[in-house]
Amino acid sequence: MHEGRYLMMGRDTKFNQEQIGKVSQRDARLYPEYDEHLTRLTTFFEPYLDAPPPGPAHSWEERMDQFRTASKLVRNAWNLGKEVMDFHEILTAPATRILDRWFESEPLKSTLATDAVIGAMTSPSTPGSGYVLFHHVMGEVDGSKGAWTYVQGGMGAVSQSIASAAREAGANLHTNAKVAKILVENNKATGVVLEGGRVLRSKVVLSNATPHITFLRLLEKGTVPTDFRRNVEHLDTTSPVCKINISMERLPNFLACPHVGNEPGPQHRGTIHFVENSAQIETAFREAQAGRPSTRPVIEMTIPSALDPTLAPPGKHVASLFVQYAPYHIAGGWTRGAREDSARSVFGVIEEYCPGFTASLLHYEVLAPPDLERVFGLTGGNIFHHSMGLDQLFWLRATPGGGPRTPIDGLYLCGAGTHPGGGVMGSPGRNAAKVVGYDFKRIAAAK
Repeated sequence: MHEGRYLMMGRDTKFNQEQIGKVSQRDARLYPEYDEHLTRLTTFFEPYLDAPPPGPAHSWEERMDQFRTASKLVRNAWNLGKEVMDFHEILTAPATRILDRWFESEPLKSTLATDAVIGAMTSPSTPGSGYVLFHHVMGEVDGSKGAWTYVQGGMGAVSQSIASAAREAGANLHTNAKVAKILVENNKATGVVLEGGRVLRSKVVLSNATPHITFLRLLEKGTVPTDFRRNVEHLDTTSPVCKINISMERLPNFLACPHVGNEPGPQHRGTIHFVENSAQIETAFREAQAGRPSTRPVIEMTIPSALDPTLAPPGKHVASLFVQYAPYHIAGGWTRGAREDSARSVFGVIEEYCPGFTASLLHYEVLAPPDLERVFGLTGGNIFHHSMGLDQLFWLRATPGGGPRTPIDGLYLCGAGTHPGGGVMGSPGRNAAKVVGYDFKRIAAAK
């Protein structure tokens, strides 16, 4: 912070209390209770993440799995007792109401509030933002709730690991093969057509593309029921995210937490939040609502090379900046000049905390919402495929009942557009695999 203070938090409760105590002794005492409270609520909800949404069961096995999931939820609700009402509140309330009830210090509240707006065109005072906060707390790494981690070799290593497992199971992978069309015959998905005309036939088709791409671009218009198509057309895909990838000559040197030399310190190994109070987040959000990038954006920086030196040449570093708020539509569009203006605004904020940061840059890439849509197929640039608001969660995700099944027999969604939504957790794909298994067994038993 400008006055030379900083708040550093990790897995160790005692360490966190010492850090929070620098800004509020009261908040330091309450933080373990807050952390335990959210952990208990996530434990209640977790069985529902790794299960398709309950709905009409197509087989006895599916019905029994739904019963087991429901039993876990009931048992967990019984254990929570009155805290079940807190779960309802966190689904519907603004994050500010929850955080204000627990804490008094703005450095802590604004740090926690950023988790309530990640990837969402909302502010901490927007009703329902409490769930976005809760969704990110549900993450777990090596038994540590709410923790984030780096993947050695970069995020592409996750895809490579999945590909390796698929090959071991006998799958044939086709890379650099863009799908032009999903084949449907007699209301059943029978394969895909690649650009260039090559046809790949299959008993089932699973799509981890966004609902918009899957149902509005890859399927012929008459294939999808009119009402369903209309629902997909009106999904909220609004994105507030601008992503900036950078390479650096050296590590950032923070005024509030300086370091000597080029060896990374703990201040370089976590998620770095450049925000001092919730009012800054609110102002940035209101500017985006008015159709312009935030003049003082909310910035989260990660430096993966601080933990994984294989990502950069010796002594050099790479960083990722997750920036909000940047609306998809701005006056004049996202021209090269608009991207440069946005980058300068972001770098200017960081420079206040890390003098010399801009001069250390070797290269940077600005990905505005239209770029995220073009490069990664994220409709509207939305990293969750569509909104994580209550009107598009659980049973109300893109498909009927929110699960992997679609109105087209043999076509399933397995990406963030289906329950339980976005995040690097694998649950949508796992749930889709379960449902495909149910259906294959049911069909085999009927023969």
